[in-house]
Amino acid sequence: MSKCTVSQTLATWCNVSSYFCQGEANGWFRVGREAMAVDIAFHCSMSFPLYVGTRLGPYCCFSPCHRTTFVHTCLRSRFSHKLSRGNRRSFITKNFVQELFLDVNHTCTDENMSQDSHSHETSQSVGLLEADSKVASEDNPAGQSDTEAGVLLALPTLQVQSIQEQEALAATPAHPEGLIALYTTFFSGNFIEQVWNFAWPSAIALLHNSLLPVAVISFVSKLVIFACGPWVGAKMDSLPRVFAFNTLSIVQTVAQLISAGAIIYALKKSPSLGSSTHSLLLQPWFLILVAMQAIERLTGLACGVAFERDWVVLLAGANRPIALADANAMLCRVDYLCEMTGTSLYGILLSMFSPITCLKIAAAIMIASLPIMIVLACCTNQLSKGVLERPKLSKVRELLESQSHSARTDGLEMLKRGWIQYLSQPALPVSLAAVFLFFNVALAPGSLMTSFLTQQGMNPSIIGAFSGIGALMGFGATFLSTTLVRKLGLLRSGAVGLVFQASLLAVAVLIYWSNSMRHLHSLQFFLAAIVLSRLGHFTYDIIGGQILQTAVHSSEANTVGTTEVSLASLAELVMLGVAIIANDVSHFGCLAALSLAAVVGATVAYYRWMSNTSALPTFDLSLND
Repeated sequence: MSKCTVSQTLATWCNVSSYFCQGEANGWFRVGREAMAVDIAFHCSMSFPLYVGTRLGPYCCFSPCHRTTFVHTCLRSRFSHKLSRGNRRSFITKNFVQELFLDVNHTCTDENMSQDSHSHETSQSVGLLEADSKVASEDNPAGQSDTEAGVLLALPTLQVQSIQEQEALAATPAHPEGLIALYTTFFSGNFIEQVWNFAWPSAIALLHNSLLPVAVISFVSKLVIFACGPWVGAKMDSLPRVFAFNTLSIVQTVAQLISAGAIIYALKKSPSLGSSTHSLLLQPWFLILVAMQAIERLTGLACGVAFERDWVVLLAGANRPIALADANAMLCRVDYLCEMTGTSLYGILLSMFSPITCLKIAAAIMIASLPIMIVLACCTNQLSKGVLERPKLSKVRELLESQSHSARTDGLEMLKRGWIQYLSQPALPVSLAAVFLFFNVALAPGSLMTSFLTQQGMNPSIIGAFSGIGALMGFGATFLSTTLVRKLGLLRSGAVGLVFQASLLAVAVLIYWSNSMRHLHSLQFFLAAIVLSRLGHFTYDIIGGQILQTAVHSSEANTVGTTEVSLASLAELVMLGVAIIANDVSHFGCLAALSLAAVVGATVAYYRWMSNTSALPTFDLSLND
C-alpha cells in the first residue's frame, strides 16, 4: 500500500477528530478513536510524529490534561522517530504504542471521574491494549513470546501509597551507603581542622602576651572570606564535585603545613624576636602566617559548605525531608564530636610534650589524613552510584578558553555572579535570618562573655561550665531538630527555634537591666537563660540549613552557601568593631541590647517570609499538614 502524503494525513486526522467529537456522547468514543487512529497510522505507514498527532489529536478538544499529554508525547516522538529508521522500525512501533497508551492513561486518571465511569474506562482500556498488541505483532518478526503482552497489560496498574508508606519513604535516604562514607570523610577532614584551630592560637599566645596578633589573623581571615567567598563558591559550582573537594583539601593541607612551619620557626627564634607588638606584626613569618591562615579558613569553609549544602542533599534526597533532617543532624554531631575530641587530644599532647613537638605531631596528622580524605571522597561517589558527578567538564573547558584574556575580569565576573545568585534565591530571608544571628556576640559563650563574667568576679570553673553546657546544647539540638521536623514540619520548626531563642534572650536582657546582677542568683538565672537560648539557636541553624538545601538548586548550592558565610563574616567584623569602640565593661548592656535586636530582627524576617510562602507547596515539607 502506498504511503499517504502529509496533507492527506492531516486531512484524515481532522476528519477523524471531528468524527470523534460527534460520537463522544454515544459512549463508544474512547474505543473508537483509538482503533481508528491505530488503523490509519499503520495502514498508511505514516511517520511517527504524524501518528502521534492522529493518535492523540482528538484528546486536545476536551481536557487540559489531554492537551498536555499531546504536547509532551509529540516532543518525545521526535527523538523516537529518528531511532525508528532502518531495521528497527517494528521494534520502535510496538514500544510507541505502549508508551502512548501509558501517557494517556496516566494523565487521564488524574481527572475527577465517578466510580462507574472509572470501571467502564478500565474495561475498555484492556480491550484497547489487546488491540494494540495485535497490531504491533503484525510488524514484529516471528518468534516473539506471548509474555510481552502480559507485561504490557500490567504496566498501567498504579498503586497509591499509604500515609505510613509515605513516612517510611521520607525517612529512608536515597543512598545510605554513600551517606556513611560521607560521614567518615567529614570526620577525617573536620577532625584535623579542629585540632589546628586549637593549635595555632595556643602557640601564638606563647610568643606574645597580647591578644592583638590573634585578633589580626582572625580579622584578615574573615575579611578574605567576605571578599572571596562568593568567587570560590561559583568556581566550585562550575567544577566536578569530587575534583573540587580534593583540590580544596590539598590547598587547605598545604596552607596548614606552611603555617605550622612558620610558627615552629618563630618558636625556635623567639629570643631574637622583638618584644613590642609592632615588631611582631612586621615579622616575615607572621605575614606568611596571616596569608596562609586566610587561605586555610577560606578553603575549610568551602569544603564545609560543599558537605552541608550540596553533597548531603544529593545523598539523602531533597524530596525526603526526614532522611535529610537525620543526615543534617548526624553531620552536626560529627562536627561537635570532632570539636570535643580534637581540642581534648591536642590539650593532652600539650601537657605531655613541648609546643614544637605538638606542632610536628599535628603536621604529621595533616599529611596522613590527606590521602584518606581523597580516597573516602572517591568512595562516597562510587557507593552512591555516581550521584555526585555532573557533566560540566566540557563547559569548564570552554569557559577557561573564552575567559583566558584576563584573570582579574574572570574573578570579578564570578564574584558578581555569586552575589546575584545569592540575592535572587527564593529563600533569601531564611539565609539573612541566619546572618542576623551572627550579630549576637554578647549574649553567647565567647570572648566577650568570658571577659564580662571575669569582671563580675565569677569563679573560673563556673565560666568553663557555662561554655561547656552551651556546646552541649548544640549536640542536643541535633536530636530536637529531627523531632520538630517530624511533628511540626520544616517551616514551623524553624520558627519555633527563633522564637525560643528570642524569648530567652529577652529574659536575660531584662535581668541585666534590672540592676540585680550583683546578686549570685540573678547572675545564675542570667547565664541559664543564655545557655537555654543556644538550644533554639542551634535548632534554627540546622533547620534553616535544610530549608536552603531544598530551596536552592544543586548547581548553585556552593555559591549561595559561601556567600552566606561571607555575610556572616561581615557581621562578625561589624560587631568586633563595635566591641573595640565600646571596650569598657559598663557598655556591656548596649552590646546585649544590640544582640537581642539582631535576634528579634531575624525572627521577624523569617516570620514574614514564612507567611508569604505558606501557600507554596514547594516549601511546605511537613508530612503531617
